[in-house]
Amino acid sequence: MHLFIEHREKQNLIPYQLSGKEQYYRDLSNIEGSWTGRVDAQIANTFIHESVQLIVNAISVYEMGYFDCAYYSLRQSIEISTSMVYLMELESEKREEELKKWKSQSTFPMFNQMIKFLNTNGNVFADMRKQMVSYFIDLQSAKERLNKIVHKLGFNTFYVSRNHAINQHKDKSTFHNEFTQLTEICIGAIAVLRLTIDPMPVLLMDEEIYLRTGDTLTEPYTEEFVEKYIGSENIECYKNTQVYQAHVQDFMIEEKKLPSVLDVVKHKYVDRESIEEILSQVDLLSFIDLLAVITFGHSDKIAIVYAYDGLQFYFSNTKSVRNKIGFSSYSFRDIKHSDSTMFPMKKLI
Repeated sequence: MHLFIEHREKQNLIPYQLSGKEQYYRDLSNIEGSWTGRVDAQIANTFIHESVQLIVNAISVYEMGYFDCAYYSLRQSIEISTSMVYLMELESEKREEELKKWKSQSTFPMFNQMIKFLNTNGNVFADMRKQMVSYFIDLQSAKERLNKIVHKLGFNTFYVSRNHAINQHKDKSTFHNEFTQLTEICIGAIAVLRLTIDPMPVLLMDEEIYLRTGDTLTEPYTEEFVEKYIGSENIECYKNTQVYQAHVQDFMIEEKKLPSVLDVVKHKYVDRESIEEILSQVDLLSFIDLLAVITFGHSDKIAIVYAYDGLQFYFSNTKSVRNKIGFSSYSFRDIKHSDSTMFPMKKLI
């Protein structure tokens, strides 16, 4: 009975191992790291992460042989990202109203309805489409291709046809190449639609901008990521959008941080040899940054400075004798209640 069930479930499946799977997963992490810091758009991060998960699911089920399920997940990654853009383009009151409908699975616009609305009423999205004409034409073509596969148009979308006796030994590279191509387009689409929220992932790629920013939640896209999934020429077109240009103007007013100051602000690293230089830009440090720098300056024996009850720490070019990275909350309690300003390290190791 077990063999019969297994035969019925797998007889028309053609498993396949994608050679680039690990790299896809690493590249998807680049999108997840583009976390927006916009206070009014935090929910967008959840949509982005769900879209990324759908790409992972697509790759996983494709390797199992469930190709139509894989293409459905790819299509959904675009639609989820579009839902995010639609919600974020609405005024706050309207957004809450539509979000409530979405949460309750009530009446909510379909994909084409959202695109129609965004083309005529959207601010950032409409500008992006205007500047990135070629990119969005290609994306629309890919979406239409996904629709045809999901809706089972053509015998080559049938399991029983792909695995028919006369087709079993035919070259399947065309099928696999199409999947990888559409997967890469969908990864790029998520990354591009993420840019409707704010341009930070691209802004931070520019060193002149990067040196003028603080400790942001957002990680920049890498040059390799952009080239592979979006295209450098398309990103150059994106830079012509009003939202990008406005952010550039705002950041370029700010003072450029020295490398040693940037290390403190972004990486929480204090170079003892550069403390005087760091303090020359004291106005670019937060209060906690400044306390950490001053603390390190008091003694060469201080290796790590903990802040915010240990949730954040600063390190220096003095290596700690501790093997553990963190502290138990009991250690901080003991330090707090100690009468001494010095606390034996052996009690903390």
